[in-house]
Amino acid sequence: MRSLGFARDDTWVAAALVALLLLSAPALAVNPDEMLKDPAQEHRARELGKDLRCLVCQNQSIDDSDADLAKDLRVIVRERIAKGDSDEQVKKFVVDRYGDYVLLKPPFRAGTLALWLGPLALFVGALWAVLAFYRRRPAEQAAPPPPPLSAEERRKLDALLKE
Repeated sequence: MRSLGFARDDTWVAAALVALLLLSAPALAVNPDEMLKDPAQEHRARELGKDLRCLVCQNQSIDDSDADLAKDLRVIVRERIAKGDSDEQVKKFVVDRYGDYVLLKPPFRAGTLALWLGPLALFVGALWAVLAFYRRRPAEQAAPPPPPLSAEERRKLDALLKE
């Protein structure tokens, strides 16, 4: 029986094409009409876009997102850069409007302490719980030691070891 044109060995080609399409999707996020004419300003806008979170996506930067809100934020960033704002001024403008959540790397201060120290606290707590569990476990639950060999078993073992 003849196949329909797809051999088993061609599945890696299909997988490679799918991977290529998925990997190229972020490159399509910024539309040409959004781009700045000055390459240095466009580079700054791209770098800033990588640090700003898309507010409707899950942990994705506005530079990588196709969402309408991300497009609006990209336009705002480019407008602010075109007006001559520094990177810090652009970030401050966006943070003043949307809060620290818009930053993919939030600053270390009292309001964001839980974000920075929370994972460490969870890890230490989990480690403490595991250690407490194993320390409280009764010794009887551990595997009992094997019974001593009988005289007959000892003789057989000695015979096997001599061979």
